[in-house]
Amino acid sequence: MLFRFIKYAFGQLIRGPLAYWLWLALLGCGIVFGGWHYYGQLRDGLIVTNMSDQVAWGFYISNFTFLVGVAAAAVMLAIPAYIFDRRDIKDVVLMGDTMAVTAVIMAMLFIMVDLGRPDRIWHLIPGIGRFHFPASMLAWDVVVLSGYLMLNLGISFYILYNHFQDKQPVVSRYFPFVILAIFWAISIHTVTAFLYSSNPGRPYWHTALLAPRFIASAFASGPALMIIGFQIIKRVIGYPISKSVISLLAIIIAFALQVTLFFIGTEIFTEFYNEGAHAASFRYLYFGLDGATALQPWIWTSLIMLVIATLILMIHRLRNNMFLLNVACVLTIIGVWIEKGMGLVIPGSVPTPLGEILEYLPNATEVSISIGIWCIGFLVFTLLAKAAAPIECKMLENRHFSKEELI
Repeated sequence: MLFRFIKYAFGQLIRGPLAYWLWLALLGCGIVFGGWHYYGQLRDGLIVTNMSDQVAWGFYISNFTFLVGVAAAAVMLAIPAYIFDRRDIKDVVLMGDTMAVTAVIMAMLFIMVDLGRPDRIWHLIPGIGRFHFPASMLAWDVVVLSGYLMLNLGISFYILYNHFQDKQPVVSRYFPFVILAIFWAISIHTVTAFLYSSNPGRPYWHTALLAPRFIASAFASGPALMIIGFQIIKRVIGYPISKSVISLLAIIIAFALQVTLFFIGTEIFTEFYNEGAHAASFRYLYFGLDGATALQPWIWTSLIMLVIATLILMIHRLRNNMFLLNVACVLTIIGVWIEKGMGLVIPGSVPTPLGEILEYLPNATEVSISIGIWCIGFLVFTLLAKAAAPIECKMLENRHFSKEELI
């Protein structure tokens, strides 16, 4: 039966319309494009990027931070589906897990390209090298990301394999792992926040508010990506998506954005009301410092986007308009990506503990490699969804949906 399952999944991957193959070809070109630039980075070293001794974390780590949040947001489907037994959410929870798996894989790839010597990663393997666990926060990050990936893959495979056999999965066999995955989802972004906040020499990051701020923004950007992704899956594959699912995710985004903006406002007040030397990074980010203003347009663009998205989602009539909801989701995704990426990673290093001001913006090499990784992510998600969706659609054939129920 396992062989039949693998054969069926593989058969789904090699069948599709012309648009499917053109999409795969486009992603393949993006991967080759990014891979070529990564080859140059491997050959010449990180000197080909705009990173330096002063700003050692840049565009790659910005994307990593954002994607860990996207992965953690899958818990927003797991809780109502498995804890509150929402049938409509259960219908799409595997698609959410697919997005989480994809996000974790991309996050790991961004870590890999940020390493100057990725061939030395074997030093992390216990028994061969020195894992340095639990003393190192980086070791904790490896554990939580790898564990979360394995949990999502295992749970999804078990449920999907049973559906392929036209059987209902035994709840007692997977539910304990679901509970573990829910807590694990919170841990992956908490540990990511601790990577930053455990640096006392970087006042911009050294705040207890960073972890809850990370979680709040993750619960905004993740569901926003899900809403966009579910609509694409529905249009391309014909997967039935209930309006109630979209409505729940939209409300989650609305609350998460309000909390995120509250946290941002709290930090701004704390730093600027009685401004000291520790507020230099905040001043650089929001108003510029000694003529250095490279990130100022980024953060204000992000805040404007987040405020507009929040206003749309707070008004019931606007939130129920699919066009405006999609606008709010796009603004949320871009706004959180800037706020959590360029607006968080870079200012922590400007100015340096010695007071040096060295501005950073990603160059063509970093952007090209990042495009390649995003193309890998889209490819992984496409293939996983292409294999899983027909099995799930078959399970939903006996369900009778009215036009009013579906988007």
